[in-house]
Amino acid sequence: MTDVNQMLVSRLTQRFQNLMQECTVSATRETRVTVGKDWLIELCRSLRDDPEFSFEQLIDVCGVDYSTYGASAWQGPRFAVVYHLISYRHNQRLRVKVLVDEREPIVPSVVDIWASANWYEREAYDLFGILFDGHPDLRRLLTDYGFIGHPFRKDFPLIGNVEMRYDPEKQRVVYEPVSIEPRITVPRIIRHDNRYLDPAGATAKSTEVKRG
Repeated sequence: MTDVNQMLVSRLTQRFQNLMQECTVSATRETRVTVGKDWLIELCRSLRDDPEFSFEQLIDVCGVDYSTYGASAWQGPRFAVVYHLISYRHNQRLRVKVLVDEREPIVPSVVDIWASANWYEREAYDLFGILFDGHPDLRRLLTDYGFIGHPFRKDFPLIGNVEMRYDPEKQRVVYEPVSIEPRITVPRIIRHDNRYLDPAGATAKSTEVKRG
């Protein structure tokens, strides 16, 4: 952990200890905060407005599906929303994560805090099915309006659920169940290389391939 990261973790812990579930530095030297969805808005607004932090810009929002994460069964909420922040004043980056339960995949929208979240949240909704409460226009962004399912969920079939074609009799595009036979040949690969360092900083060289 660098001195800069250590100082940021210390300041975050001192200021937001009652809001955060976790505040750590990853093996790749990224400062990470985990917060419950009930405290997300309060934390994000303070991170933006407090001169001590001044995370003025949100550069990305993405969803995560942990359902097949790692070598063993994942314990905990299936989904997460991850926010990537930058402070130009302090030349620092911060990653904020909110875990989301599969039964109620809803988190508050941060559009009122960072306007750049608008399309990022729409993308996460489209691809993962995560709802953002308070978003001004939560529609699909990358898939078609008639698309069924959320294609970045790990249980989404590779062939999809529907296919579309132009019907000359109806003179419009129609949706129908997929007609091709499912065939999955993609291996599940768990890598152990320099992107996944253990806490001691050692690097494993092996690559494990699982099919199923």
